Amino acid sequence: MKHNTNRIFKYAGVLFLMALLFSACNKENDLGIEILPGTDLINVHNAVIKDQLGAYANSEFGIVTNRSGYNLIGSLQDEAFGNTTVNFATQLRITTYTDFGANPVADSTFLFLYYRNVYGDTLTAQNLKVYELEEMLYDDQKYTQDIDLKSMASDQVIGEIVYTPKVELDSASQDTLYQVIKIPIDNEFGQKLISADSADMVIIDSFLTNICKGIYIESEKVNTPGSGALMRLEASSSSTFQGSALLVYYNNDSNIVAEEPDTLSKAFLITQFSARVNNIVHDYTSTAFVNDLDQGVEQEDYIYIQPTGGLKSHITVGELTGWRDSLNTAINKAELVFQIDTIASDIEKYPPPTSLTLTFIDKDSIERLPIDYYFSPSYYGGYLREDYTYHFNVTQHVQRVINILDPDDDAYVGNQGFVITTGQTSDNPRRVILEGTGRETGVQLIITYSKYLQ
Repeated sequence: MKHNTNRIFKYAGVLFLMALLFSACNKENDLGIEILPGTDLINVHNAVIKDQLGAYANSEFGIVTNRSGYNLIGSLQDEAFGNTTVNFATQLRITTYTDFGANPVADSTFLFLYYRNVYGDTLTAQNLKVYELEEMLYDDQKYTQDIDLKSMASDQVIGEIVYTPKVELDSASQDTLYQVIKIPIDNEFGQKLISADSADMVIIDSFLTNICKGIYIESEKVNTPGSGALMRLEASSSSTFQGSALLVYYNNDSNIVAEEPDTLSKAFLITQFSARVNNIVHDYTSTAFVNDLDQGVEQEDYIYIQPTGGLKSHITVGELTGWRDSLNTAINKAELVFQIDTIASDIEKYPPPTSLTLTFIDKDSIERLPIDYYFSPSYYGGYLREDYTYHFNVTQHVQRVINILDPDDDAYVGNQGFVITTGQTSDNPRRVILEGTGRETGVQLIITYSKYLQ
């Protein structure tokens, strides 16, 4: 393999010397000014490349849904993106051993699911059903959005609720308050938990294997356009939050004979150690782009970007050999710019992602982050700006495309194009519509370059 450290330092050195020369030209008393030409040594220009860019809609598969801090639940019928329905499965865990006393009897059982963020409307009721898992989940295993959680659960519904999401802000801090979905659970399930053999209540593996493998929560599909929502669950407990949980309220012989009996309770928690998995189903039947998806049809009007294993776009860039053959030219900056169509995207109802991710396709057809990202994530960019654009600084990547032609070279990247996504996220539902390649302010590659004269 060849090493290119010297070449990289050479590029840096050339740019440094050019900066010194540029500075020298503006100092009247510098030594040697008499021998410099009368005109500027360096002219700086911008080239806006649009016609050589292409954008193509592709499905995004293989999104891992059990490695995120949050989980989604609900169903959303988006006017532009069709339907997204998200189901949820999780383990319940015991954190301390509890002696339930003699003859414990379940009084009531509830599942408490907490959330703070809603994406969609807060008018449409969601129908949620709870089932008991019959197959184990494993936290060290990767689960993708297409996992069939329903086949892992019992057919018997143990809880159900029709619930309308809501959002409330703290009047003082304006922070979003925790909301709770309180789902009544069949008391037989609660009785099963508090009547378990004490040996299975001491060791978590025994509890998961012999008593309760977990629960599965199914969202009923919403079909009315523009209705429904996805709720981001605060499922896992942390140092500052108790987490979601299933609570069994019960009595026992000692409690019942008391003069003023208090109902006892036991919490079965969703903790940071619980395996938590989402199944995510996208239905694009009603969308404008359904016939173009994965068909190599250019997105001239709109570029659709959607998380949760939804949509990404392949951005192609035409030949850049003209820059390689252009003498006395140095590229100072190369930037890909994407503009949100704020009307088509309906940003008031569907806020766009705060950032997007741009990867390049390498010679082995693998998506990788460009070298500019590793130089500095803030330098690389991708954050939503006030003018509703996303900018990606790909200067060093483009320089490599232009100058390194040998596929055996360590620094070779080729020119297979880019992929723009929401970063393979499974727990943030924000999607966006960008202006396509045929629009006046659509995607563009802006190259700032210096032409130095001789």
